[in-house]
Amino acid sequence: MPILDSVLDVIGATPLVRLRRVAADCPAEIVGKLEACNPGGSVKDRIAVAMIDAAELDGTLAPGATIVEATAGNTGVGLAMTAAVRGYRCVFVMPEKMSREKEALLRAYGAEVIRTANAPLDDPENFLSVAVRLADENGWFLPDQFANPANPEMHEATTGPEIWEDSDGRVDALVAGAGTGGTLTGAGRFLKRQKPDVSVVLADPVGSTLGGGPDGCYRLEGIGSSRIPPNYDPAVVDEAIKVTDDEAFAMCRRLATEEGLLVGGAAGCAVVAALAWAARSENAGKLVVAILPDTGRNYLSGIFGA
Repeated sequence: MPILDSVLDVIGATPLVRLRRVAADCPAEIVGKLEACNPGGSVKDRIAVAMIDAAELDGTLAPGATIVEATAGNTGVGLAMTAAVRGYRCVFVMPEKMSREKEALLRAYGAEVIRTANAPLDDPENFLSVAVRLADENGWFLPDQFANPANPEMHEATTGPEIWEDSDGRVDALVAGAGTGGTLTGAGRFLKRQKPDVSVVLADPVGSTLGGGPDGCYRLEGIGSSRIPPNYDPAVVDEAIKVTDDEAFAMCRRLATEEGLLVGGAAGCAVVAALAWAARSENAGKLVVAILPDTGRNYLSGIFGA
């Protein structure tokens, strides 16, 4: 392997890992795409670089500028890592429900973190509203991962092709949660161009309205919403499978103890949904790819009770 110019050159090309024990009784084959292998520990490293690259290219982001973003934590880590390499300051707005480990990570990269109440979207104290207000008041750059087209475009250019190539075109279903919607939208678009009958499945927390059902509270971080984000294209998604917090967290513990995969709640949610899809008789023998978006090290005090 050649010497790389920076840590940013490590992003992407994450592996597909077969789930042998968790899916032992499943009639289909389930593999996880291990996005924790990105240097910042999550799938969001991909879009962080993409959004900053786009802003530098169009002149929106000037040297030495401040970046402010509303984040559940992982996009913030990707942005902070990229900003450290490129010479930007970062301020992140994070809801109170997000793990303390994520806040500590952001601060370790030199970022400032502002915590907000777990307020509904129409509340001016919602983390998204606070980030927009700070950008407007201070002239800071707001990437806006929920609406920035560089987000799904990056997944269409990298995540989707990686899945296609690494599965030798055998992929029959893509399963993932959605926070911004960029992963499912971008990777799903690419895969459907290659193979129109690929099923794109949303793994959605109970309490999120993205996949239907009543709005409510849930503990899963980084996925689900009470409204459709601009980067989520429902036309790409074939169906939604609802997953409870307890189901997702129990699966995280199984993945750690049975597969050696320490992953976060969104990954547990995706695997529960993947197993449900794969258990149908008509899907026997098919290949299911579940996105495992981040490392479980961000949730040791919560999901894993450390």
